[in-house]
Amino acid sequence: MIHPTAIVDEGARIHESVEIGPYCIVGPHVKIGAGTRVGPHAVLDGRTEIGENNRIFHHASIGAVPQHAKYRGEPTRLVIGSDNILREFVTVHLGTVEDRGITIIGDRNLLMAYAHVAHDCTLEDDVIMANAATLGGHVYVENHAILGGLTGVHQFVRVGRNAMVGGMSGVRLDIPPFVRASDNPAKLYGLNIIGLERAGFSSEEIGRLRKAYRILFQSGELLEDAVAMVRAELSEDSNVMRLVAFLEKSERGFCR
Repeated sequence: MIHPTAIVDEGARIHESVEIGPYCIVGPHVKIGAGTRVGPHAVLDGRTEIGENNRIFHHASIGAVPQHAKYRGEPTRLVIGSDNILREFVTVHLGTVEDRGITIIGDRNLLMAYAHVAHDCTLEDDVIMANAATLGGHVYVENHAILGGLTGVHQFVRVGRNAMVGGMSGVRLDIPPFVRASDNPAKLYGLNIIGLERAGFSSEEIGRLRKAYRILFQSGELLEDAVAMVRAELSEDSNVMRLVAFLEKSERGFCR
């Protein structure tokens, strides 16, 4: 159902089950999948593809051109998966040709009011961005990560899976998987134990991650030596190896 006050371009491809509220604006290159609901005064623009059963609240701005000085109107994209919740005044921008030309939001993510996802970012699945959390361009956030309210993440930073970043943090370096981080600049405060338990990690899995954390971040060893120690003792644990791989691939450096 499309409210009669909404302005929907004839070129937009909208499933018949989609609900579009009063005074919305939908641009000509927008695609919206079944079951999605769009609240009043939302603006959906650009080459934006939105999957099924999403809830986009009032005054959200989805698919606007990137806030990038070099952007010159190139046909870049935004792809949003299914079952996401984008609350009031959320802003998500298109990609740029300075990167892959696409911004991606996966499935089942919750972006609370005023959250911002800049150009060329990727959110995997089940990510939570609390109120006014902000991602600079080219940020990559892995599954089940949580960003506290008013947290700012610098361009090109990666946030690992099941990590928890406290509110009002300034994230300049990568946040490893499975950890808690907070402050400005952000630093580590141990494993995200509660988050891991809620995600179904066993006590044995958490115990091995605890051991790896102590070696990697608290032993005082050089990274190369600490990684060698972890590989020697815990190489059969896939979560530990995911943590090690994340650190080894870090280009910006990571929080400690």
